[in-house]
Amino acid sequence: MRKPSDKKLGMQRTITRRDFVQGTAVAAGAALQAGALGLPNVAAASASISSGAQDTMAADYPPIKTGMRGSHPGAYEIAHALARDGVKFPEPKPTDEHYDLIVVGAGISGLAAAHYYRQRFGPKSKILLLENHDDFGGHAKRNEFHQSGEMVLSLGGTHNLEWWSFSETVNAFMAEHGVDCKAMREQMDFDYGRDAANGQAMWFDEATYGVNRLITNFNLSTKLTSEDIDKVPISDAGRASLKSFYDSAPSLKDWTEAEAENLLSSISYPDFLRQYGGLTEDAVQLFDKEEHGSWGLEMRAISAAEAMWEGYPGAHLFGEDWSEDSFGYPVAMWPDGNASLVRLMVAKLMPHSAPEVTADNVAIARFDYSALDRENANVRLRLNATVIGVENTNQGVSVTYASSEGGLKQVSARHSVLACYHSIIPHLCPAMPDTQKAALKYQVKVPMILTNVLLRNSEALEKLGVDAISCPGRLHARLFLFKGLHTGGYQRPTDPDEAVSLVFWGSVSPPEDAADIRSQLRGSRQKLLELTFEDFEREVRTVLDGLLSPAGFNAAEDILAITVNRWPHGYAYEYMQLWDPEWEPGKAPHEIARQPFGSITIANSDAGADAYTHVAIDQAYRAVHELEEVT
Repeated sequence: MRKPSDKKLGMQRTITRRDFVQGTAVAAGAALQAGALGLPNVAAASASISSGAQDTMAADYPPIKTGMRGSHPGAYEIAHALARDGVKFPEPKPTDEHYDLIVVGAGISGLAAAHYYRQRFGPKSKILLLENHDDFGGHAKRNEFHQSGEMVLSLGGTHNLEWWSFSETVNAFMAEHGVDCKAMREQMDFDYGRDAANGQAMWFDEATYGVNRLITNFNLSTKLTSEDIDKVPISDAGRASLKSFYDSAPSLKDWTEAEAENLLSSISYPDFLRQYGGLTEDAVQLFDKEEHGSWGLEMRAISAAEAMWEGYPGAHLFGEDWSEDSFGYPVAMWPDGNASLVRLMVAKLMPHSAPEVTADNVAIARFDYSALDRENANVRLRLNATVIGVENTNQGVSVTYASSEGGLKQVSARHSVLACYHSIIPHLCPAMPDTQKAALKYQVKVPMILTNVLLRNSEALEKLGVDAISCPGRLHARLFLFKGLHTGGYQRPTDPDEAVSLVFWGSVSPPEDAADIRSQLRGSRQKLLELTFEDFEREVRTVLDGLLSPAGFNAAEDILAITVNRWPHGYAYEYMQLWDPEWEPGKAPHEIARQPFGSITIANSDAGADAYTHVAIDQAYRAVHELEEVT
């Protein structure tokens, strides 16, 4: 096999080099910050910083930054020094800043906590939100592309509104922010996954399978025909095992419901396919990464029962009929994912940062980032501020954070809500009871990646008749065209000759020797952190060259920009059949972990053990209503 050259892939194109270095200014700032704290230079810039108006613009308006985003350079190094390396920090510089509430984390849950605090304690409450990233929203990251001449929006992380699962609390919250999910559904032509307009496809790459081959209208969750399977480039024995499995008689039909339930909940899906489906190893491998995007897990971490709930085949062996999932996934969505929800929240909390923003224009509104931390405002949001300590005091709490201006600063408040992920909290609050700290550490977050690629046009994909593709042999398990959303005032042409975002979605496969789920998640996280932007760029260009070049795509000319949204601490940990017992009510780790600690309460989706936006909002409501008056 001959690998395409860097020149053919466009690896030396100046556009991607410029995209990459836009994020290095923050990294350089973090390096200076680390030096001021007496720490090693943990955030050295990875490339020389380019000049030009766009770099200055990116520094002032983070959504337009490309290159390495998500957990970007400068956002995590101080936290790693605290939690991973046990670094002892110098004494902070006390300030005269005092607030009613300090929120650690300005993601969905943190912003919702500020909203609910104003409701409970009054609109004149003084609130400070401290955020370690250079943008607000947490995983609801906004990605803007301008390289095609007009703004193209795409997903940076959290992006679905599962409106059918909303509590009364969340429904009221959405109404207060002008969000009408049913109206949003009517403004969407977009669908992805199994419901994509051109159907699901699968691409087999030459490096893994010996040939570049695209199979259209191919979905492992539907009943594959012999003709479908004959196209799959695996061994003859592997294809034969697939044919036998998909056309099997119900060999387990005599099992009782209890026997079937016990089996399916206690065996991984790949092991079920091997032992009861008769699949060879190369046939099983086709399924391995199928849940990298939606669950962020390798299939070996998922029980057979959980996989079949998601629609994967196997129930026919017990006598169940083959059927298509008619429910689909009818989410409501903005063209920048739930970043638009976050922007509505910021506009409501700090109207001076975005006057006249509504749910009808939020996706196209411009926010004044210089106004987020305005002195004398009732609500202030401070970016590039990594909290390293939160302590109860006689007057409430004191909070220490690493300032982007250099050095450590200390501020105080009556209350604090920790809306950061659970596993960092024991390091922020070392005085917490050991049982609570152990519960907080139990929930290891799930890594995830959303890599957005701005294409000059979608003509090659149209020629091939695909818009959602599984890639079982590659780093990103799935990719899909992201267009057809007209919510929040955003309007983009859907013509194939218009620039469009192609989303690469997934996680990173854990090391083979990682046995339990926490080892798998930590192993995936470490591998993700070790990948450079150049690694991602080469992967994206290699995939698109192999997949689309037969339809006239030129990887060196037709890729306009790349944004990698890397989330080593991504989805909240949800309890899994193979790894977690069933706890009595009130005794699950997340319930113990979120208990109030003096004037400190805990929010975020970790506190609900579910990786959903509505869970983050519900948990913010609970955390604020657990706060007690402090005199």
